[in-house]
Amino acid sequence: MRKLLTACLAALLAVPTAATADAKPAPCSRAELLFCEDFERVATGGATSLKWGVDTKDGTLTVERHGRNKVLHAHTVGNGRAFLRVDHFSAPGNSFHGRARIRVAAFPTEPDWAHYTLVETTGDGPEIIRPLGGQYVPTVDKALWGVGADGGPTGDWTNWRESAPSRAGVWQCVEWHMDATDNRVTVSIDGRPKPDLTVSTKVHGGNPVDFLFPRFDAVKFGWQLYQPNPGAYDVWLDDLALSTRRIGC
Repeated sequence: MRKLLTACLAALLAVPTAATADAKPAPCSRAELLFCEDFERVATGGATSLKWGVDTKDGTLTVERHGRNKVLHAHTVGNGRAFLRVDHFSAPGNSFHGRARIRVAAFPTEPDWAHYTLVETTGDGPEIIRPLGGQYVPTVDKALWGVGADGGPTGDWTNWRESAPSRAGVWQCVEWHMDATDNRVTVSIDGRPKPDLTVSTKVHGGNPVDFLFPRFDAVKFGWQLYQPNPGAYDVWLDDLALSTRRIGC
């Protein structure tokens, strides 16, 4: 009997548990990812990596511990900038999905129409596209999310919407899709689509000309405020990813 129990126990231990057999791959191991950074393997302190560069002016980027996780902290003064920059980026068909978890300590409340950016995409072409940014809108006394662009024929614009307020002091998961078939940018926040923020070739917030993607070769994550401002700004980012498919939160 004792031998039988020993044999049964050995056989049971040899079979993987359901949790082990069905374990999901690490977030940055998916084959469709074009870029991924969760900062878990990056040393705390000044942000640096061979996978990405840094673009700062009147700002700093540091890797910090928040509870059990490491996150990127962007700190700026006035209208400074602090970005993690993904260079040599290329997406099949010039279309891709993006995701970032973000927490902004406070959004600007001055000057009127203060404009901020958290994600920016550039490439071979004049348009600088900002799938995640927004403005302080004095007529409603709120900071609002809005897709925007600058530098190209459509001009400098942010397609803000009252249905998408920028929330401070909370972690949010933001996803976006750059679809080159119609130069369309769509946004979801915490898994919920925000169709009011969608822009495309003919429907956007700029001059009455076609909105056209550049051939993307760089993506930046962080913070920039464009107008002079006496304050300081703090943004935390984590789970940054770019992919050929929707990544999810």
